[in-house]
Parts: sequence; structure tokens; C-alpha cells
Amino acid sequence: MIWIFPALAGLLIIYFAMRSSRFQHFAEPVLSLMVAAGLIVAFVIWINEGGNPSDTETDRSIPQARPSPEDIAVEGLAFEPNRTDTSYRATGTVVNKSSFNLDYFRLAVTLEDCPKNQCRTLGEDTALVLARIPAGRSQSFETFFTFPNRYGVEPTAPKWSYRVTEVRGRIP
Repeated sequence: MIWIFPALAGLLIIYFAMRSSRFQHFAEPVLSLMVAAGLIVAFVIWINEGGNPSDTETDRSIPQARPSPEDIAVEGLAFEPNRTDTSYRATGTVVNKSSFNLDYFRLAVTLEDCPKNQCRTLGEDTALVLARIPAGRSQSFETFFTFPNRYGVEPTAPKWSYRVTEVRGRIP
């Protein structure tokens, strides 16, 4: 939102430069010098940031241990229809069995309709669950999943399957 002030100042300078010839003779050299100085500063910043590898780039090149999806357990996962026909609210508890502090994980869910043990997949969805959980602790969570309702009929015998696909954490 800070860009509004320079934009407003630029519009005022253009307006006054169009209306007053004295202001125009003063504003042109000053604006030209300001633009040139801004470009030089931007170029110097660009060279400094791009020339030296930053700490994050060197950290990425060194393989680090991370929590794996097997280190995360989802317990008591329950699904209930949300306001729309295609949305479901999921609640459960996530257990961090790793030695890392958990930041987030992705939970992939598949919805199948299985009347008379004849299953057909209705859809898949993945949710990003932000969960800041210390190592060895658990926490309840809530998220939403959306599945296409192609046939306009609610599943009569829904079958849910889920798996943790991605985990991010940090060393405590």
C-alpha cells in the first residue's frame, strides 16, 4: 500500500508539469536525475543480491534431514458435509512422532461411493494443513475438502481414504 504515495506524487508532478511552464522547466531535470539515481540504486541492489550466493541457497545445497510422512499420524479423522453439496469438513488429530517441530503437512483424501461393495471414485482433493506442533506432541485440526458432484447425487455409502503426502518441519 505504500506505493500509493509515490504514484499520487507522480500524478501531481505530471499534472503541474502540464499546467505550468515554469514548473515544467524545473521538474524535468529533477525528475530525470531522480529516475537515473533510482535505476542506479536498483542495479546495485540487483548485482549485490544476485552475485553472492545467499545463506538460503547454500543451505539448500546441503542435504538436511526432514520429517517424513511416516512420522505423522492422523487419528480420528471424521468427515461431515459442509454447506455446499460438494464440500466436506474434516476434523481430526495429528500426532507428530518425529524429532522435528512440525510446520505443516499435506493431506490427500479420496472419496469413493461403495454401495453393495462396488466402489467408484468420486474425487480426490489435497489440503494444506498448517500445524505448528512440537516434536512428540499432538494437536487437533480442521480443514475442508471439495469434491465434484458430477451426478448431483450424494454418495450413499461413502468410503474415505487418506494419506499424508508432504511434511515440513524444522529442528527444535
